[in-house]
Amino acid sequence: MEGMGMIILAALVSGLVLLALLLWAFASGQYEDLDGDAVRILIDEEDAAEP
Repeated sequence: MEGMGMIILAALVSGLVLLALLLWAFASGQYEDLDGDAVRILIDEEDAAEP
C-alpha cells in the first residue's frame, strides 16, 4: 500500500507541474496568434526578397 501512495503522490505532483506549465504558456502569450502560422506558410518569400 505504501507503493500506491507514492504513485498517487507522483501523479498529483506531475499534474500540478503540467498545469503550471499550461498556465505559464497562456500567460506568456503562446496561444495569442493561432492563425498567423497558418497564413504565414502561404506567403511567398521570393516576392518579398526582391528589391
